[in-house]
This record gives sequence, structure tokens and C-alpha cells, in this order.
Amino acid sequence: MPGETIRLTTAQAIVRYLAAQFIEIDGVRTRLCGGGFGIFGHGNVTCLGEALYGRQDALPLYRGQNEQSMGFAAAAYAKYHLRRRFMFCTASAGPGTANLLTASALAHANRLPMLMLCGDTFLTRLPDPVLQQLEHFGNPTLGVNDAFKAVTRYWDRITHPAQVIQSLPAALAVMLDPADCGPAFLGLPQDVQGWTYDYPASFFDERVHRIRRQAPDTGEVAEAAVALAGAKRPVLIAGGGVQYSGAVAELTAFAEAHGIPVVETIAGRANLLATHPLNAGPIGVTGSDSANAVAEAADVVLAVGTRLQDFTTGSWTAFAQDARLVSINAARHDAGKHLSLPVVGDAKLGLTALGAALGGYRAPETWTEFARDERRKWDAYVAENVRPGNRPNSYAQAIGVVNDLCGSRDRVVAAAGGLPAEVTANWRTLGVGTVDVEFGFSCMGYEIAGGWGARIAQAEAEPDADTIVFVGDGSYLLMNSDIYSSVLTGKKLIILVLDNGGFAVINKLQNNTGNESFNNLIADCPTVPEPFAVDFAAHAAAMGARSEVVANPSELAEAFRRAKAADRTSVIVMSVDAYDGWTTQGHAWWEVGTPAVSDSAKVRAAHADVEAARVRQRRGV
Repeated sequence: MPGETIRLTTAQAIVRYLAAQFIEIDGVRTRLCGGGFGIFGHGNVTCLGEALYGRQDALPLYRGQNEQSMGFAAAAYAKYHLRRRFMFCTASAGPGTANLLTASALAHANRLPMLMLCGDTFLTRLPDPVLQQLEHFGNPTLGVNDAFKAVTRYWDRITHPAQVIQSLPAALAVMLDPADCGPAFLGLPQDVQGWTYDYPASFFDERVHRIRRQAPDTGEVAEAAVALAGAKRPVLIAGGGVQYSGAVAELTAFAEAHGIPVVETIAGRANLLATHPLNAGPIGVTGSDSANAVAEAADVVLAVGTRLQDFTTGSWTAFAQDARLVSINAARHDAGKHLSLPVVGDAKLGLTALGAALGGYRAPETWTEFARDERRKWDAYVAENVRPGNRPNSYAQAIGVVNDLCGSRDRVVAAAGGLPAEVTANWRTLGVGTVDVEFGFSCMGYEIAGGWGARIAQAEAEPDADTIVFVGDGSYLLMNSDIYSSVLTGKKLIILVLDNGGFAVINKLQNNTGNESFNNLIADCPTVPEPFAVDFAAHAAAMGARSEVVANPSELAEAFRRAKAADRTSVIVMSVDAYDGWTTQGHAWWEVGTPAVSDSAKVRAAHADVEAARVRQRRGV
């Protein structure tokens, strides 16, 4: 009835509101918030915990082992659902909340929705200073939670129960916005969580959300069409935004109608199947010779749904100096980068409008065939690169084994270290949207936690598929406790631990810039008197996983088959070579800071090589 109210605590109102929010996906109505990840402490257990207990059927709460990994899992869940569903994370005041900072930064960099409901100090300040409170003598309002302002798209501190009526819808609006999507943070003072208010009952009515599709400006489309219509060597860069828009079919149709080769960013991997004749491969620093050759020769570059990160652009050396850039993006900030002709709008609508404006334009067949020929050469290189026995055990060989044995809907997760480059370059896409290589924030520790979050989402939608995690020994040691989480919750993972004895990819960068190996490989740490190998299989087994050690790719294949058949998380460990196991082709120039002055002749020579390549760098802002 109009005017009807219901008395609830602040925490109860937040939970009740979240449980009433739905979204329509492909004609099916489903709950917008898939639940949450939580570790309770004095800052959130008594009030928010009480509220969540009463709604656990609608908002299942997964008990985390580490707040940072909870955030990684939430990000992977959102990525699987193409930003159309999200999870919340709740942490106690103080260090529990501070542990979420890195995960929030990851979600911010990757433009992923995640809601953080975090404890805060008391609004009244009567008990101050309280346990785990940071005191700023000149500003008593400042605390740990204020640090999240730099790594969120929406930030608020709830200082009165009525504030929820404005703040929660505003947070959801940001998380669902194609242009501004990212994490939202609500600080919840411990006293305010339990305060009551007579909320309008209508605030808790069920609501169905839909993702906004912004139509592009007709003038921008027309200008972009003129640029493309004059192209003799066009290329299309497909980013992660293509999948978030649900525009894979439109991208494919656009490329086929106009004969334009497609290259993929890391976030855009798995927009096209590996076998598509217009798929020229992954572009950039961790890309392919084929895509980089096409990009370097292109005269018009159409970027769709990408923020043009330096690994995509080769620090802006991947394209000719006089190449014209056109960018379709829902975010104005991304659409105008490097003096691009911007088409600000949804990728699906933008590609459709631009395709109509182009009419019967087709790229010259000689250009399209050039791209196909380059891809054929790259495919031959990858086939040899992943072949077992071609050199000591390598990342590429392990990737090739798994690629041959996995299903078309199995999901692959990797992040940071050397594996993003190796997966991006060597993985042959079997199914659209099945690759999650976290390289927006390049965050070690995402792999297993992200795999758990992805599996929670995948189990809802594709229970017969598997989530496969590639992780190095360095990232495993940083964050591995969600092996236990996956076992506890029955969310099966297949985890490949590829042990190269330390931070081998950074050791490679160290050596490639003329430096001696130092403090990256365990064997090269001056403070380690007696290096020894971690028994990863035993460690994983202690957390309840099936585990085994394999000596080579042949044994890996048999172990992977056993893992596929198993009903719980499996961890397979294989040692790989730290020096001779890398993919050597497919790299673009990448700008890193090198010493201009050094006692080492090798360092000086490497610096000179880096600077010599700078002449190819575009100067657009």
C-alpha cells in the first residue's frame, strides 16, 4: 500500500534490497546479485551477519579464506557473466577490509562490477579509538576505508540508515553502466549497521534491470565510415568489450561482410574461434607474428571495445605512424585515445551502424589473403612450439596438451607472470568467451581464486564444463588457499602448477635488459643459503585436493584425463625450464625503464637497443 513502511536495521535493509534485484539475460529473469563472499569479524558479524543469515537462500554466502582472494573470485564471477551479474564481498573493519584493496584495483582496471560491504569505525566516536582503527590526528573522519576512493567507481560511507535509499541504487547504477562499470564500496560504521529506520516498503519491491545500450552518434558513425571506406589495409582490434556487449555475432558479421582481418587483445581472446579465416591472431607484446604483421601494415585501425593498453599497442609501436585510428567504445575516455576518431556507444549497435554506413565496401582481397597467409605461418609455429619433446618441459607444451584434451566450453584462467603471454600466444580457441587471462591489473594470485569464482558461475550455467587454471609456482605460493575453498564448496577445479623455480618471467626480463639474474629465481636469491623445491602436490593434498606430480607432457596428458574424470579439484604439478621454455616469436616492442648509466656494458647495450626502437612510437596523446 502507498505510504506503507517497514522498520529494519541498516544492514537488514541492504540485504533485503539486494535480494529483490533481478536482471533479464537473454529473456530469462535471474537474480542480479549471485550472493557473496564473506569473512566475518567484529566490524560486520553482529549486524550484517545477522541480516545475511536470514536471506541465505536468496544470497548464498561463500566463506572466504582471504579477503583479497574473495575479491578476485568476485571479479572472475562477474567476468564469466559478462558484467551482467555480480557478487558482494564483506569484510570486517581494519585489516580485513584493507586486504580487499588489491582486488578492488583489479576490478577497477578491468572494469568489472563488485560490491564491497565493509565494516567501519563507530559514527558516534564514543568508544574511539577502537580495535584496528587508524587514527589521523588532524582528520578524525579519515580511515582505512578512504583508501578505496582511488580504486572504486563508486564510494560512500553510510552515516544514517535512510542514506541506503539513495546509495544502494546509485552503486548498482554504476556497476551496471557500460561506460562507468567498476567496483562499488559502501563503508558501514558498526553502530549505524544496527540502527533502525522506517523504510518505504516499496523500496524493496522486486525490480528487473537491463543493461543500457547507448546508440552511437550518427555524425561520428559517418566520419568513421569515410575513414574506413578509404582503407586499403584495414584491421579490426577486438577487445573484451565485444563480449561484454554481446557483440560477437555482430563483430563476425562485420568482418565477413567487409573482408577485414580481426586481431584480438588479451581481454578479447576468444571473440573468434581459432579456425575462423579472418582471425589473424592475438596482437601486441604477448601476441603473434601474424597479428603484429597485419597491425604494422594497416592504414586504418578499427578498435572495438578495448582500452588500448600498452601490451595491445606495443607501447604504441604496433601501428604505422600514419595509420588512422577509429574506436568504438561505450566509454568516451577510451574511444578518444591517441587521437582516434571516436564512435561513443555500444559495440553491438556501433558495429551494426558502421556496417550499414559502409555499404558494400570490402577490403582488397590481396590484403585479406596477406592476413590469412600470416596466420597460417603463425599456426605452423604454434604447432611446433607446443609439440612435446621439442625442447625441455615448457609452458607451451603444457598448454598444448590441455588444449588438445579440453572441451569446447571448458574455461581457462591465467594471470600475471609468464603464463598470460604463453596462453595468449599458444591457446587455440575452441569456444567463444572461454578464456580469462587477467592482464588488466596483471595480478599474481588471481589464478586459483579467480578459478573458484569462475567455477561458481560456470557451475550455474554450464555444469558439465570444467574450469582449468594455469598457475606458476610464484603465484601459487602467493595465494593458494582457495584450493581449500573449492574443495569445501564442491566447486571442482583442474589446476596446473607449472614450476620453474621462482619468478622466471621477470628473470627473463632482467636478463633481456642486460642485468644479471638476481632475486627472482630461488637459485639466484643471495639470502637463500640452501634452495629447495616446494612439494606442491603434498601441499594441495593437505587442502583436500587430488594431486599428482608428472615428469613430462605425456604424463601430463594422462593426469589431465584423470582430472577430467574426477569429481573434485585436482592439482597437477610439472616442472618447466626457466630459460629454454619460452615462446620466442610474436612479441612487439614494450617500453620499460632501463638505466641510462651503468657500470655494466650489457646494461648499456640493452638501453641503447631500447632507445633505438623508440623512433617507431606514435606521439598521439
